[in-house]
Amino acid sequence: MSANVDLNQRPDYDPELQAIADYVLEYRIESREALDTARHCLMDTLGCGLLALRFPECTKHLGPIVAGTVVPHGARVPGTQLSLDPVKAAWDIGCTIRWLDYNDTWLAAEWGHPSDNLGGILAVADHLSQRRRAHGEAPLLMRDVLEGMIMAHEIQGVLALENSFNRVGLDHVLLVKLASTAVVAKLMGADREQLLAALSQAFVDGQSLRTYRHAPNAGSRKSWAAGDATSRAVRLADIAMRGEMGIPGVLSAPQWGFYDVLFSKTNRDQLVKPEAERRFRIPQGYGTYVMENVLFKISFPAEFHAQTAAEAAVILHPRVRDRLDEIERIVVTTHESAIRIISKVGELANPADRDHCLQYMIAVPLAFGDLQAEHYEDDFHHSHPIIDELRAKMEVVEDERYSREYLEADKRSIANALQIHFKDGSSTDVVAVEYPLGHRRRRAEGIPQLEAKFRRNLATRFPAQRCDHLQALCLEPARLEAMPVADFMDLWVI
Repeated sequence: MSANVDLNQRPDYDPELQAIADYVLEYRIESREALDTARHCLMDTLGCGLLALRFPECTKHLGPIVAGTVVPHGARVPGTQLSLDPVKAAWDIGCTIRWLDYNDTWLAAEWGHPSDNLGGILAVADHLSQRRRAHGEAPLLMRDVLEGMIMAHEIQGVLALENSFNRVGLDHVLLVKLASTAVVAKLMGADREQLLAALSQAFVDGQSLRTYRHAPNAGSRKSWAAGDATSRAVRLADIAMRGEMGIPGVLSAPQWGFYDVLFSKTNRDQLVKPEAERRFRIPQGYGTYVMENVLFKISFPAEFHAQTAAEAAVILHPRVRDRLDEIERIVVTTHESAIRIISKVGELANPADRDHCLQYMIAVPLAFGDLQAEHYEDDFHHSHPIIDELRAKMEVVEDERYSREYLEADKRSIANALQIHFKDGSSTDVVAVEYPLGHRRRRAEGIPQLEAKFRRNLATRFPAQRCDHLQALCLEPARLEAMPVADFMDLWVI
């Protein structure tokens, strides 16, 4: 046989895909902690979506592709009157969830926001529940939604533990597309072959670059990229449910597979690395670990690596607010990931640029004592030159312990420290915050504030009586879990 003739022997599905499929189809969720955390995650995520509806740059994206389209059993977009096909509903829900960078976060070798998957999960569950009820079948329940959230969190988070997609230039929404595909395919009733086919299509799709998250190209696509990913997942799952074949060797195929094409850099020098170094490292099985340890953004709508820095700035605000013009320099001690992702100098071009700037997210609470979504808008920034004056005085340095403990499984800190030095030679104490309010280590302190955040967000869209009803429902686990998804979604129509 000629050496340059390909052997056309179809392989088994890559084991990485089989592990995900078996987890989604066979694992039974029994962790009460995971279910309760998922319930709080549902509350927080939907509340973030409601808050985003106040911003026209977000709402301009919402609605059917063709105006006036009527969809039987359409999936609802919370806080609106929209009823859309599940693919576009997933896009819209995902867009509102992510717009303000205020939903949950997972930090490891890769970063991301696992609740982004709720766009696809909720859209599909709502549509299927209505359709099943119309055909006299049992609807999906909110317990199914919570379990789907736990599984999507787990797939995205476990794959992120030791696999840095950002280091090869790929965006973390790849993992949203993968996790959403797995879970919504299950909701649709996929068997193992259909689920594997859908997962393979998610990988062969081609993946988003991170260009829109980094200087000097940071922009608003980062606010809808996850909605796009979870929407694409619904489309891919639907394709697989129609009987479309999969691509079994999508990860491992020499030269043409994901590992060789996208996970080893594009230059050929990387391909001389041993094959084992080009494959995913998956250090643990899939269970409920990620949901139990997920990070909530409770205090600030800000990129998570800056949460503790903003908290330190709020602490320092009373000590410096009357001396801002006396500041000589501000020393920011942080971890490697924060420096790589969000430390930037120079002009900030738009709100998306500002909420991914460590220095901006310190300067605002240092000067004003708080950091809210409105503080990223052009009018606020241009009206307060003190922000850029403070940014220009910042020195950002890495603490190797912070960087190390960021990755340690028993810590996973997100530490930042600030110290202000004045022109007269005096300085403040170093204010260090190693674990943000939304960390598992601060759950007891954080959950009451998360529930208060949910109530505030409800009030931006609904009258008081509806707010009371929704909050009471979400605080009763048994009642919520037993509710048909369609009935739950009825409550979110404006």
